[in-house]
Amino acid sequence: MANDPSEKVPPSNPPEGKAEGAPVSPKPAAPAPAAPPKPAAPPPPKAATPGPVPLDNELVQRLKARFGEAIREATLDRKQAIVLIAADMLRDIARSCRDDEKFDMLVDLTAVDWPKREKRFDIILNLYSFVKNERLRLKAHAAENEPVPSVVEVWPAANWLERECYDMFGIVFEGHPDLKRILLPDEWEGHPLRKDYDILKQDTAWVRICTAASKK
Repeated sequence: MANDPSEKVPPSNPPEGKAEGAPVSPKPAAPAPAAPPKPAAPPPPKAATPGPVPLDNELVQRLKARFGEAIREATLDRKQAIVLIAADMLRDIARSCRDDEKFDMLVDLTAVDWPKREKRFDIILNLYSFVKNERLRLKAHAAENEPVPSVVEVWPAANWLERECYDMFGIVFEGHPDLKRILLPDEWEGHPLRKDYDILKQDTAWVRICTAASKK
């Protein structure tokens, strides 16, 4: 009879592989959470860029032998030979570098303004020798109103480069065949690459001048 308490219910079969009455193993504990990764170590500090070192190679010795005290200093900076010379000897030393040392190409001629220095301008010539595959930088210091010899007769490419320096810095190159502005109008006041140049003031003045001219 169904639901007769006198009937015995057969015992359920134990799990396969386990004997009847054997203790049930507890479930394995969940693994502990992984520790957070350690922060990466900071990168090692970059090595300081080496500064210029004195240079006294054969080229410098020959220049000193020819021009004496006009060769003020010679250094090597990032594998670039740099010779500081007297500004009034620029043309003569440039000609010697072309004819005697075979630096036949004027790559660039530019300037840097240091307004707090007595001789505020660095005049910089970057030269290249095709024969020797070498570069040389000539540098001269010049005061604000100190004329510098033109090197147009040595390297004709200096023509426009010197005009640009005159336009942007106000440096006068003595002996230049046509020294006048090349980027800015002739009426422009001041020289924009001087570090004490007030570009906002000049722009305002130039707009006023152009506006007045347009109304005439």
